[in-house]
Amino acid sequence: MSNIVFEKENFKIKCAEKEDALTIYELIKGIAEYEKMLDEVENTPEMIKEWLFEKKTAETYIGEEYGKPVGFILFFHNYSTFVGRAGIYVEDLFVIPEKRGKGYGKLLLAFAAHTAVERNCGRMEWTCLNWNKPSLDFYESIGAVKMTEWTTHRLAGNTLSKFAKSLK
Repeated sequence: MSNIVFEKENFKIKCAEKEDALTIYELIKGIAEYEKMLDEVENTPEMIKEWLFEKKTAETYIGEEYGKPVGFILFFHNYSTFVGRAGIYVEDLFVIPEKRGKGYGKLLLAFAAHTAVERNCGRMEWTCLNWNKPSLDFYESIGAVKMTEWTTHRLAGNTLSKFAKSLK
């Protein structure tokens, strides 16, 4: 059985498999470097194998040009209490810098949108760094609406642990 889910000319999108953990890890490092956050990457290929392929917490698809990885998209389902259906949350979309401008990112994002529609999801969402003008312009060009009235909050590391202990 083929793991190719989309094919157009020299570009393919394939469903990632456990054997792709190192490739996914390298692409994650690529997006972290682009976002100037490489020092925040704690992930490892072993963690990717556990969380993505054993625990199946998210879906990952790799974009390949002539059989070589050039990007990826990683998403998972969330649930909207207002819409009353699941949605897709895109955690990461990345195309290596030297392959940008060929439409690969758009194809990866369109694949996620197609998946959302196919699964009868109510919406698809993601975040983008405020300084990332090329991505913001791209998202606007496809009709995505910027949710300026919402602010993302995060608890992580020691702060997460400390707050979790308040349950006792």
